[in-house]
Amino acid sequence: MKAKHWTTAAIAMIGTMAIAWPAMAQTYPTKSIKFVVPFAGGSATDAVARILGDHASRTLGQPIVIENIAGASGILAAQNVARAEPDGHTVLITTNTTHGANQSLLKNVPYDAVNGFEPVTKLGTITLALITNPSVPAKSLKELIAYAKANPGKLSFGYGSSSSRIAGEMLKSMAGIDILPVPYKSNPQAITDLLGGQINIVFADISTTLPQVKSGAANGLAVSTAQRSALAPDLPTIAEAGLPGYDLAAWFAAFVPAKTPQPVVQKLREALVAAVKDPATQERLLKAGIEPESSTSEELRTFVDTEIKKWSDIVKTAGIQPE
Repeated sequence: MKAKHWTTAAIAMIGTMAIAWPAMAQTYPTKSIKFVVPFAGGSATDAVARILGDHASRTLGQPIVIENIAGASGILAAQNVARAEPDGHTVLITTNTTHGANQSLLKNVPYDAVNGFEPVTKLGTITLALITNPSVPAKSLKELIAYAKANPGKLSFGYGSSSSRIAGEMLKSMAGIDILPVPYKSNPQAITDLLGGQINIVFADISTTLPQVKSGAANGLAVSTAQRSALAPDLPTIAEAGLPGYDLAAWFAAFVPAKTPQPVVQKLREALVAAVKDPATQERLLKAGIEPESSTSEELRTFVDTEIKKWSDIVKTAGIQPE
């Protein structure tokens, strides 16, 4: 009797959920939505959140508020969202830092990138650019490597994301040079110190580095991806500039807390995909150096699994010890 009682209760609960979930999707969102960004204002991830949030808010009929929680390699922001009410009103707009690289770079990651979130959709990809302070006597990657070899430990590179750090560590490993890593809460802060001469090198998203190169405040040496960027066609790839096989790109995606009802996830996904595919929004993203991209939730789930393994391989190859 007891087993039958629980079976009946379970069936009743499932029936209630089957009725409630579609109703929840119809009423969602019932209040403003918070896009949590794990990097500071002015970062590429912040740009993605603001550009897509502008369009999605009109689709969903509620304001979208951007909250920047920078620092700790995105851990604080990821935890904030993972612990939030799973109702679709708190969304993590993030990158491979929290859902790819941290799992290998850190000994302890206090959130579950796979089971702690519901994947919504991919949002885009971005190329990293290698820039230097004009005081560095190198106008090309080969000259930079030669100078670094002649002056071991003299040059420093700043990073404000895992992608930026890995990019620098890959350069160190593949070129066989000794350059000092300097951590920052976000890439814009690292670039500020590069311009001020406190550090010499920065790998960062093309959206925040290219303006400095165009203004002459920094020297652009190369881009991180296997192919040249259409946004900076004059910059060679690192592979063609002297390190064959070098290839690294960053990506953006949206996640909500685990156990968020699928109808809510789907409604949010539809709004974000509509934003990604909107021509005017695409133009804004491309101007910010971001190549728009979307996916199904399941495609994103599979992609994250693949990325965690990929970044693990990169970290091992670069000889980086988890912190």
